[in-house]
Amino acid sequence: MLIITAKLDKRKLILGALALVVLVGAAILLFSGSGGEAEASLSAVAKTNEQRVRYLESFGWQVSPEPVEEQTVTIPRDFSKVYTEYNDLQKSQGFDLKRYAGLEAVRYTYEVTNHPKTADRVVADIIVYRGEVIAADVQSLSADGFMEGIAFPATAGG
Repeated sequence: MLIITAKLDKRKLILGALALVVLVGAAILLFSGSGGEAEASLSAVAKTNEQRVRYLESFGWQVSPEPVEEQTVTIPRDFSKVYTEYNDLQKSQGFDLKRYAGLEAVRYTYEVTNHPKTADRVVADIIVYRGEVIAADVQSLSADGFMEGIAFPATAGG
């Protein structure tokens, strides 16, 4: 029988364990299907109304406690020009609706009460597939309104 022994000091053992944790964490991020850092921070579990409201509040939005609209939507297989532009907004945030082409999701719309740049009626939409946020936007409902990403806008510079 052959017995091999090795002497490890505590410092090397701790550094090795720390390196292993970093490698495993990097592998999880790399292979989790994340499209980038933005998606990792924007994606969220949104199975319940409470989770959806908390998600919107995490960006600084104050919203109605219940959605003003809940609608099943089908992500089209072939994107029109308008849908391509919408997906470009989503991709700028780390989402990509092409991954969900042809699938049904649910769009939840919440009234926003604290948009810092307009007094117009503003809503926040989140699109949820299998309990996970796959798209999000904030938009003004006025005739000359806007649509922007879910990040709370900076107020400096007006």
